[in-house]
Amino acid sequence: MGRRIAAVVIAAAAVLGTGGVATAQGQDAGVVRTDAGPVRGTVTADSRTFQGVPYAAPPVGELRWRAPQPPRRWTVPRDATTPASRCAQPQNIGPASESEDCLHLNVTAPRTGGLKPVMVWLHGGGNAFGAGSDYDARRLAVGGDVVVVTVNYRLGVFGFLGLPRLDGAGTFGMQDQQAALRWVQRNAAAFGGNPGNVTLFGQSAGSYDICAQLTSPAARGLFQRAIMESGSCSMTWPRNGVNPGIPAGSPWLGQSSVDAQGATLAASLGCAAGPSQVDCLRRIPVPQLLTASQSAALPAVAYGNPVLPWRPDRALAEGRYAKIPVISGTNLDEQRLATAFLPQAFTEDGYQQLLVDAFGAKAPAVAAKYPSSAYGSPAVAWATVATDRVWSCTQVTDQRTFARWAPAYAYEFADRTAPAQFPFPEGLPSGAYHGAEMEYLFDLNGVPTPLDAGQQALADRMIRYWTTFARTGNPNGPGTPAWPRFGGGTTTLSLVPGAPRTVDLAAEHNCTFWAGL
Repeated sequence: MGRRIAAVVIAAAAVLGTGGVATAQGQDAGVVRTDAGPVRGTVTADSRTFQGVPYAAPPVGELRWRAPQPPRRWTVPRDATTPASRCAQPQNIGPASESEDCLHLNVTAPRTGGLKPVMVWLHGGGNAFGAGSDYDARRLAVGGDVVVVTVNYRLGVFGFLGLPRLDGAGTFGMQDQQAALRWVQRNAAAFGGNPGNVTLFGQSAGSYDICAQLTSPAARGLFQRAIMESGSCSMTWPRNGVNPGIPAGSPWLGQSSVDAQGATLAASLGCAAGPSQVDCLRRIPVPQLLTASQSAALPAVAYGNPVLPWRPDRALAEGRYAKIPVISGTNLDEQRLATAFLPQAFTEDGYQQLLVDAFGAKAPAVAAKYPSSAYGSPAVAWATVATDRVWSCTQVTDQRTFARWAPAYAYEFADRTAPAQFPFPEGLPSGAYHGAEMEYLFDLNGVPTPLDAGQQALADRMIRYWTTFARTGNPNGPGTPAWPRFGGGTTTLSLVPGAPRTVDLAAEHNCTFWAGL
């Protein structure tokens, strides 16, 4: 492993020597030579940004539902000043896209010298929505003196289709992420990054994808640390417990079940079982595939295959994963975001029905533990139920497991005054909602979020924690309050404006009750 990293550094140094980033010899700071060809990005006083850099060939035509292939080489500097297309997806919080030519990444680097830690970001969106370009990483890169890479990967039916005769079925999005990590190994030094010090970090689906990568043999050695925001290996959910209308489930599904789902979809599109089924599906236009594949269920990552041999939560519990330093955490009020789109949560009758739909015969016990009168409204009560059951207590399970094998640091983002990205309905304060912490690390869609002085101080502190961890495997460093290593007790750091404190996450979120239920 050490020889491989050293070889990558030497190769990347050779790239630098033939026209990369150095300016002392009169070279253009806006041009970097990757292993596939030169790219021209945007240069500011303190940073350089390169957008829409291909890390794999467009997965179109015969390459749809195949493992990612190397991009075609080029010789003239490629424009990297604007984002590339989003991967094909229906409209959600972000715009729709019909593009399959989307396997691109974005690199943001400070203009200071030396090989820096590299942080590779996997975006959220349920593996069905989103894009790496939604996250402007300049504050993170410059403030923490790190190189940040944000990645597009295939989503929905294009990234996670299963079929019995399809190699790699159910894992194409995972394979794209691994291809991006291998691109980082080959090219990080050309942008001033250290390919031997890579932190994989992500939020929501990006976080549980990290769990999959931790347990994937194919990803071993491609990253040395991980930061998991609001998405755990042990995460499961009851009906409506993660998004409105979503049935009970988890991020993981066995290969045979994923293949069966794909076969049903193929039949609905007129592609009969047999040797030509995949070829038939490759001829279906993108809009038709998007329409046919939209359902109440989120895409599940397939396990029981060469990319992901084991179900990730079980692999983690059994110690079959890359035992590297991990930061993991959730937000205090995760489920308030999705609850804002769940009309039945805003009446008492609707709340009680949600409990029945989610917990069946055990609903009265949950209602007694979480009476709406104790929370100010039925909507807040339901959001608290789902936060505790789906997000926080599964997070505690994983944190305790991580701490058994390697350095682990736990947090809870708890700023209930965090700016909301849209107006929340009456009866449901936004609180520390799902995704609220991201605006403290990134400028979402390139627009800085207005933060007051206390929140800005918290954002600066979080950036120091995240990037110090990327540098050393320990978030503690000069100028930041101590973050105790997680040991299974009350060592979860509460990220709030003002003086930090620790909380007992299990007690705060009634995890003993949920374990007994």
